[in-house]
Amino acid sequence: MLGAILRRLRKRSEDERRYSVPDGLRVYAIGDVHGCLDELERVLEKIDNDLAGRDVRSHMVFLGDLVDRGPNSAGVIERVLHQALPTHDASVLMGNHEEIMLKCYDGDTESYAHWLQFGGLETIESYGITRRDLFDRSYDLARAMRAMIPSTHIDFIRSFEDHVTIGDYLFVHAGIRPGRSLNEQTTRDLRWIRSGFLESKEDHGFMVVHGHTIIQTAERHRNRIAVDTGCYLTGRLSAVAIEGNHVDVLTVSS
Repeated sequence: MLGAILRRLRKRSEDERRYSVPDGLRVYAIGDVHGCLDELERVLEKIDNDLAGRDVRSHMVFLGDLVDRGPNSAGVIERVLHQALPTHDASVLMGNHEEIMLKCYDGDTESYAHWLQFGGLETIESYGITRRDLFDRSYDLARAMRAMIPSTHIDFIRSFEDHVTIGDYLFVHAGIRPGRSLNEQTTRDLRWIRSGFLESKEDHGFMVVHGHTIIQTAERHRNRIAVDTGCYLTGRLSAVAIEGNHVDVLTVSS
């Protein structure tokens, strides 16, 4: 029995050592911000403090869904786009909420109701569009968005990536379709998937770091790390810090 326990511990240790980022690099992945500017500022400050005294290159990955649901999507986009971040480099991923926002901006009228119920109403208000205007039958949402949302914000959102690979880690918004190579993944799965991915115990060939699905605290599983702690509902915004083969969790609360 002792031998079996030791073998399991050895196997777990081997699994944990397997995934790493390049030497001399510390990577931070921030879960779904959803318009929560105050919490974003706190987690950025925490990352800045975490980097103090470390002689490493640093890279930040926003895991998507910067917008919707929370009170200040406009402020979040402005903050990430125009103000300094504590890391040397940064990547921003496209979430399902950015996808629908862009569809509405581009005039996809069939997406209007879904987006507004889905958290878009709060985004619209953060850009100065009132509910009274919005629910007027003659109101043109796409035209209003083009008038009120800075084009620099839209161009920035359009530039968001679907995935980032650093060392043995794959960063995506929602997850991946098990059994498919990265080149075979669809944008739909990368931005929306839950069923099939969350239950999978399959070895994907890399550790998947993702948001999209709310959990109480950041979770490390055998083949994935979940980081979305539902900030707009819980007031908790989480990030993970990865250096070598070690993962730390950083969380702030409002």
